[in-house]
Amino acid sequence: MHGGDLKLERYAGPPGDPGLFGIAPGDPVWRVHGHATGMLTGGFAALMLQSLHPLAMAGVDQHSDFRADPVGRLNGTVRFITTTTFGSSAAAREVIDLVRRIHTRVHGTAPDGRPYRADDPDLLTWVHTAEVRSFLAGHQTYAPRPLRLTPAECDAYYRQAAPVAEALGARNVPHTSLEAERYLARLRPQLHATPAALDSVRFLRRFGRTRRERLVVGLLTNASAGLLPDWARTELGIHRPAPVRTGWDRPLATAVGRTLEWGLGPSRIQAAARERLAGARQG
Repeated sequence: MHGGDLKLERYAGPPGDPGLFGIAPGDPVWRVHGHATGMLTGGFAALMLQSLHPLAMAGVDQHSDFRADPVGRLNGTVRFITTTTFGSSAAAREVIDLVRRIHTRVHGTAPDGRPYRADDPDLLTWVHTAEVRSFLAGHQTYAPRPLRLTPAECDAYYRQAAPVAEALGARNVPHTSLEAERYLARLRPQLHATPAALDSVRFLRRFGRTRRERLVVGLLTNASAGLLPDWARTELGIHRPAPVRTGWDRPLATAVGRTLEWGLGPSRIQAAARERLAGARQG
């Protein structure tokens, strides 16, 4: 998921560095972003949900290479999240600065005639909120029950994730679950599936370099659709009745996810980050 070299030096030092946002093991954001199945399903759900904003979708459609290199696009997103969550202060600052520079070059005109730019603070808030809501939904659905967050911890997750979006330039970022749901309700009249959105979701649900990859992606994206609000599935034309989502998609994704987690083994990134953070206690 990281595209080969994990670049463990981003996470392992300097000893005692708390990270740019002070995220520690046991914190809700560490737990959510450290759970592979929740992040995979939540990540696919986030892409589907984000596509419903016509301006965000226009930027992706006109500037992203996701169709030519979907795995590379996934790798880049995963590296950003892991570096800002588990990385050193310098590493997190570096990837944030890189994304900010990229955003300044992404601008244009949507098919409906409206201009857009990727560094628009309101658009950044949309992308962030759709993302963290989806990650949290994935975790709360696919993490083992004893590891799921309490309502208070869910609010803490939003608060801990917000500074990353704010560092990118977002504003009025939701800091609780209730604020996130109210935000989605306010934006709901602006959200709909454009032809580009429908095309991107069809591509997302079918991509893969081999038959096995396509099978796994299909299972995970079916499960991801179950994390979306009902209105978002309707907009995207995804018709999977509740009994199918809960009785078929979810158990299959749980089994696939646990197999992937077993294959991945303990996270070397999280181990390196823990070792770096432990340096503060040893010093």
